Amino acid sequence: MTTPIDGQRLWNTLMAMAEIGPTANGGSCRLALTPEDAAGRRLLLDWCETLGCTWRVDQVGNLFIRRAGKRDDLEPVATGSHLDTQPRGGRFDGILGVLAGLEVFRTLHEAGIVTERPLELVVWTNEEGSRFAPAMVASGTYAGAFTVDETLGRRDADGVTLGEALTACGFAGDLPVGEPRLDGYLELHIEQGPVLEGAREAIGVVTGVQGMRWFDVTFTGRSAHAGPTPMRLRHDALAAAARLIDRLQALALADESGDTKVTCGCLEIAAASRNVIPGEVRLTVDLRHVAEAELDALQARFERELAAAGEAFGVAVSSERLWASPVVAFDAECIAAVESATRAQGVPHRRMMSGAGHDAVYVARVAPTAMIFVPCRDGISHNEAEYATPEHCALGAQVLCDALLARANRPA
Repeated sequence: MTTPIDGQRLWNTLMAMAEIGPTANGGSCRLALTPEDAAGRRLLLDWCETLGCTWRVDQVGNLFIRRAGKRDDLEPVATGSHLDTQPRGGRFDGILGVLAGLEVFRTLHEAGIVTERPLELVVWTNEEGSRFAPAMVASGTYAGAFTVDETLGRRDADGVTLGEALTACGFAGDLPVGEPRLDGYLELHIEQGPVLEGAREAIGVVTGVQGMRWFDVTFTGRSAHAGPTPMRLRHDALAAAARLIDRLQALALADESGDTKVTCGCLEIAAASRNVIPGEVRLTVDLRHVAEAELDALQARFERELAAAGEAFGVAVSSERLWASPVVAFDAECIAAVESATRAQGVPHRRMMSGAGHDAVYVARVAPTAMIFVPCRDGISHNEAEYATPEHCALGAQVLCDALLARANRPA
């Protein structure tokens, strides 16, 4: 049975959070563990404390907000996402999942409903990875993929460690990482892609997440004057990088399934000048696929193309894999709970894989997990123009509420 959430209240809360770190074109900038991120967390805690919730922070800054259940000895059912954003991010990526969880808590509070199991609203630290690489590092630490010391020692572009930033913003906690253990985890998120909108479907029942691998690549050639140096005698690092990018793009575009994805998001030319042949170029490569074996093959092809580009232009190449996130399959029971709650709303929906990484990727290693997607306009995300309608946000929160209640009230 549905317990109706208040969609207008959810929207108002989303817009209130967006006023912390607003950008010129209607987006948000709350980089992880900056004063803006800390202010967003404190606002959330103010809202939750009025509902009688308690909270704890673990050693890497993950924030756990508890709504007591009838049996607090049972492991809690959790929801949540993140409040940090990209430098010019939107108002919904991550934030919707956190504030929809708050709306569920408010709805249950007003209705006087106490679940059998306690509920946890989780704010994961540094999901975006835009300040401290890699992405999802704190949920990864919670799940055992990284050590606490590794995570606290990660540095931003200014040399500030994550641990120092935690202390500076007041969110250095002492809860042991890995606690509390969760009975289940459901995360609501905007799709960050165009599939649902294009199909005019209102909910994505997310069955898993595609695999991802990040690489830092360096091409080392030789700087020389653009005029006197013959083309055949050059060691042009940028030309080699361009060859690699072109070959990888062609490979991905040739995959008619659309499952192969290649992105070169950063390109740095050392001592760049318009009349100097580039001697050193640094490049990032992001490889993604829905099948682990195909991702292995994609990485092997990338490595061959990298070597070939270096040879063709007479430059040295090196590559470091910074991060690898395997293909994730979510829990069948959690998926079923989301699908049942969606069907009860009578809206068009589909089962789908996520193309983006989320904290749920790591949480799925240690707790039954699933996700809920709602459409976003033109599939745009990580952008100030990111937008989801009030109606879709409310619908997603309603599905989340009903699925959480089903999970939290099932027999122990």
